[in-house]
Amino acid sequence: MSAPEKGERFHATFSTTGPWFSDAQHMGPPSALIMRAFERCAPGRPDAPPLQLARMTIEILGPVPAGEVTVRAWAERPGRTIEMLAAEMEAGGRTVLRARAWRLAITDTTEAAVGEAAPLPGPESAVLSTGRPEGWLPGYLDALEWRWLRKSSMGDTGPGTAWARLRVPVVEGEEPTPLQRLVAAADSANGVAAPLDLREWLFVNTELTVHLHRPPRGEWAGIDAATVIGPTGTGTVSATLFDLDGQVGRITQELTVRPR
Repeated sequence: MSAPEKGERFHATFSTTGPWFSDAQHMGPPSALIMRAFERCAPGRPDAPPLQLARMTIEILGPVPAGEVTVRAWAERPGRTIEMLAAEMEAGGRTVLRARAWRLAITDTTEAAVGEAAPLPGPESAVLSTGRPEGWLPGYLDALEWRWLRKSSMGDTGPGTAWARLRVPVVEGEEPTPLQRLVAAADSANGVAAPLDLREWLFVNTELTVHLHRPPRGEWAGIDAATVIGPTGTGTVSATLFDLDGQVGRITQELTVRPR
């Protein structure tokens, strides 16, 4: 199926700007907006039973400006039990994000459930982060409450474990869904596991892939992340994602790494 001609238009606020560049958004808010579009996307087949989002990949084609964006989503491969969705975000006359998602049938597998990681200690056990590390710009980082179980801030290098929750809505006047909250925070995995000093290095993700084994619940997102930097200018981030009830899935990010 082809993409719809029109989409929804939004204007980014200061709360979306990232720690790297003052005129560009952190990818957490645009990723959450893509999740909102997927959640609202009509089934490709009218006879389809209830489906659930299970895997989402967002490809970053360029910086997302801190201004007006347009988002659209559609069923690219309709199906009754397995369906692929597609979405795009445009800004300034160009496509800045492309995304795909698998939406799968809901069945009762409670008796077969196995393999979840042990739950994280709750946010009440974590250290509240105050302020920003030196050299990190304001905006998105201030729009979330951060509580640390391993490390104490984004500025510390090495693997990290943190809880995060939004202080502002994804869309003004709307209560964010648990999935929107989770993805808004999860795109910060490369910051939670910051491998290098941001004042000296850029380590920007070129994509975000989220795998879920159940829908997230609540307003808190737990991120247990680690980064590997290779010898040729690329790196990978992997993280396990949690809500207050336990593990909900995993994410990966591919990084481009270079000196500032």
